[in-house]
Parts: sequence; structure tokens; C-alpha cells
Amino acid sequence: MSQRRTIPEIEEQSLEDTSLEGQMLIAMPGMGDARFSRTLIYVCAHSSEGAMGIIVNRRSKSMNFSQLLVQLDVISEKDAIKLPATIGAVQVLRGGPVEKGRGFVLHSPDFHLESATLPIDGGVSLTATLDILRAMASGLGPQKAVLALGYAGWASGQLEDEILSNGWLTCPADEALLFDGDLASKYDRALRKLGVEPAMLVGDAGHA
Repeated sequence: MSQRRTIPEIEEQSLEDTSLEGQMLIAMPGMGDARFSRTLIYVCAHSSEGAMGIIVNRRSKSMNFSQLLVQLDVISEKDAIKLPATIGAVQVLRGGPVEKGRGFVLHSPDFHLESATLPIDGGVSLTATLDILRAMASGLGPQKAVLALGYAGWASGQLEDEILSNGWLTCPADEALLFDGDLASKYDRALRKLGVEPAMLVGDAGHA
């Protein structure tokens, strides 16, 4: 079936030797971990030592970007109302269950801090310091960005096992899946990139 399309490709190359860095993980209905139900995750790092990714389709319910800047003393409450609309509209995401109090900015590659910014692929970078928030607040940050609180992490071999157990599908990342504000449709859009209609997936999909 089409929802298994990427699994054979990974197996042929051997998951142990193939990095999924810069790819998207799409949670399958039967993966068994409610924390990741219908999540879409951008893989920031993947090696033999493990993997790390950011959930990009869950909004933080606790605060918006302006409130976060004030809480971190990047700006004052008085200055928060003066922020450009584009800055105030930056998405604050629930990036994952690990280190939920820590912030990670996924952004376009037009912004780079030496020794702080990690280029992931040609179109996406990751920065996790206050300096990028200060730059964004002053209008000097990246053109496109989302801020995630927390991340998803896997130990050595864990992500590979979950993929082989049909816990995840993979698809190429694109700018819209990462940065646009329509979070509710991202999961279905990612499936359709693989030619999979969401209605085709059932709770035990991928299992004999």
C-alpha cells in the first residue's frame, strides 16, 4: 500500500547507514505512544548515537512569542506592544517531551551565529541561544522562523526500530510544512506528499 512507500527505500539503504536528518517523520496511527499521536516531526540530527527532532504541528497553549520574549527578559512588557506584527506572529510550538523549558528556533538560512547555529540542510538551520531571539525582536533575525519548546529524542537505534515497526513514515521536508501557520493541516499535507490519503490510515495500519 502507498502508506508504506518510504519504508522499503530505507531498508534497502540500511537504516543504520542512512541519516534522516532534514527529513520529516509522520506518526502512524498504530505507533502506540499517545504523546506523538498525529505528529509531524522535523529531524534535526540523526546518527548511530541517536536522533533529535522538533514537532512542527503542535502549538504551545501556554504562551505566544511576545510573551516568551518578555519572560526571558529579551524585551520589556512595554516594548512587547511595539513589536512588528510579523514578529508577534512567530509560532511557538510544543517541540516534544524532552527539556520542555528549553527553546529551539528552526529558521531559514539567512541568519547565522558562529558556534551557535547548526545548518541542517540547504534551507533550514537550528539555533538555540537567546541571541537569535534578541535579533528577531530587533528585526535582524531570519526571514522565516518557528520557536519550539522542548524536543523529541531517541537513543541509539531506537528511531530505526520504530520505523521498522511501522511507527513512522518519512517524507521530504518543505518550507510550508516547517514554517507556515496552518498547523492543523500539516499532518494531512505531509501524508499527501507521499500520495497517501489520511482516510486510508486506520489504527492498526502497517501491521499484519
